[in-house]
Amino acid sequence: MVTGPAATDSIESAPVDLPDRRGRMVFVDALRVIVIGWVIAHHAAQPYGPTGGDWPIEDPGNLEWLRPLYPLGAAFGLGLLFFLAGYFVPAAYERKGAGRFLQERWVRIGMPLLVFVLVVHLPVVYLIDSPRLGLGAFVRSLYDSGWLNAYIHLWFLGHLVLYSVGYVVWRKLIDRRFDRPPRRWAVPNHGAVMGFVIALGLITWVVRGWYPIDEWVPLLFVVAAEPAHLPQYVSLFALGAIAYRGDWLRRWPTRFGVVWLSIGLVTSAVVYTAVMLANDPGSDLIEGGGFTGQALLWSMLEALICAGMVVGMTVVGRAVFQRSSRILEAMAAASYAAYILHVTFVIGLQAGLEGVSMAAGIKFGIVASLGFVLAFGAGHLSRHVPGLRTVLGTTPRTARGDPP
Repeated sequence: MVTGPAATDSIESAPVDLPDRRGRMVFVDALRVIVIGWVIAHHAAQPYGPTGGDWPIEDPGNLEWLRPLYPLGAAFGLGLLFFLAGYFVPAAYERKGAGRFLQERWVRIGMPLLVFVLVVHLPVVYLIDSPRLGLGAFVRSLYDSGWLNAYIHLWFLGHLVLYSVGYVVWRKLIDRRFDRPPRRWAVPNHGAVMGFVIALGLITWVVRGWYPIDEWVPLLFVVAAEPAHLPQYVSLFALGAIAYRGDWLRRWPTRFGVVWLSIGLVTSAVVYTAVMLANDPGSDLIEGGGFTGQALLWSMLEALICAGMVVGMTVVGRAVFQRSSRILEAMAAASYAAYILHVTFVIGLQAGLEGVSMAAGIKFGIVASLGFVLAFGAGHLSRHVPGLRTVLGTTPRTARGDPP
């Protein structure tokens, strides 16, 4: 989203009094739960539809209607989480200072990441895929595949650590050079958001010319990264931090959010319909990479969906989720652990249903619903177990404005 002088104040409105309880924005909690629920459903669907990727459980069922949902979810889901994470970083950094901020980021994000990668993921991957490889060959195989088998879904946490460190370095450089308060960024208008869509779409297309979707690389040698979506993740994290400076979450008018949510939903519906009506859905308009017109079209459509859903869900969510409840508070508190743990429950449920004679759609529904309940339930219980909550990074916090 282009900001600054180009984003005139014509869209400015009086700040909305954000409902919160115990210093937390209710709608942000709700959005985190919704997106993590979508992630659980995404992984629950892996054996039952044409995913195009590897998964340890296979099922003879092939639900074609799932095909478009994978790329549509990837167009905005984790990007929204990065945007919300970036929003809370400036306040935490300024309240705690660089040293304490990074220390707490390590305890909450880095420690769970390290424990699960080294103690859980790597032994399982070695036993399943590479029992005859020597240690050196095994490590090289992981590096050649971009560390994805080691991180699995926890690459998201690795990026949060990396982006947090990048923010601290950036602030150190800027604060040293400019002896003035951080800039307040004007609220983007429609033209500014469209400028972001065009820029993101073009940059994504160029990156995918070399790195198609689902190609993973070891970013900075240690973090699993998919370059095809990296422009989205990095830009939204940065825009989240900028949004805090401009108080965008309170100043974006509700009507503005409705417009962009409508754009995101309509574009998604058009893409879904086009894929399902294609003669060969496997070679539809969702082009994975290359310097082609089809890849450019998908990169632009994906950027439009991304902007529409991120802006729309944030602003409309602010209007819809105005009151908290005990169950929402509990789910929000457990959402981080649910994200970390959910793959274990999902794969276990899929394995249990692997030999059962049942329609693939019913299996998907069972795995998605039970996986959601088990992941959030375990996350909730972990907050009451001192050692476990430290490992999972779910120790209760009372401070305001901490990033997730």
